[in-house]
Amino acid sequence: MPTKTRNQPINQWAEDDRPREKMLLKGKSALSNAELIALLIGSGNSDESAVQLAQRMLDATGNNLIEFSKLSIEELSRFRGMGKAKAISIIAALELGKRRVAERVLQQIKIKSSRDVYDLLLPDLTDNYYEAFFVVLLDRANKVIRKLNISRGGVAGTVVDPKKIFKMALDHNASSIILAHNHPSNNLKPSENDIRLTKKLLEAGKALEIPVLDHIIVGNDNYYSFADNNNLS
Repeated sequence: MPTKTRNQPINQWAEDDRPREKMLLKGKSALSNAELIALLIGSGNSDESAVQLAQRMLDATGNNLIEFSKLSIEELSRFRGMGKAKAISIIAALELGKRRVAERVLQQIKIKSSRDVYDLLLPDLTDNYYEAFFVVLLDRANKVIRKLNISRGGVAGTVVDPKKIFKMALDHNASSIILAHNHPSNNLKPSENDIRLTKKLLEAGKALEIPVLDHIIVGNDNYYSFADNNNLS
């Protein structure tokens, strides 16, 4: 069986050494990090195979995938044989991996109080100069299915479509929902519009048997809960 040499193209390697064939024969877990990256970039350069190029890039970050994922398009493109198209493919794949992990973690979160909602959405809603409206979808055990940005507006408010909210809830088989938006002014008192919208969504939730459990207004360092203030009737 032929063995691979440094300058030998992947298609001349032994079948077990080719990343695509290796995945088909042995499964994805049998591939090294360099081989997985090689599948993304497809080809190397005149002196290196795709696997060798991938390994050289990994070596530059201490074979640490976390450090490797921090490389920008420009930094990846500096490796001979790369280029922006290949760099974008790598970054897109790494981003999908991060999002997959984030969604798995999100689905393990159980909402037990308004504070849990505040902590969940604080990175999305604090320190913004515009108003944004989120919906948190929950399963029967009050575990988070997904948090969704419904709309973004200006300093004074945002437009929210109840049909869009409940369509998303139905699409994701949510058992209940929690509403949340921020006040860029940091004034946590519900506006008349906030109260009217909350009542409208409460009624829609009752009709569809997808109850609205709370509506959170987020400021820069605190929040207001409609449920905690008995304002969900």
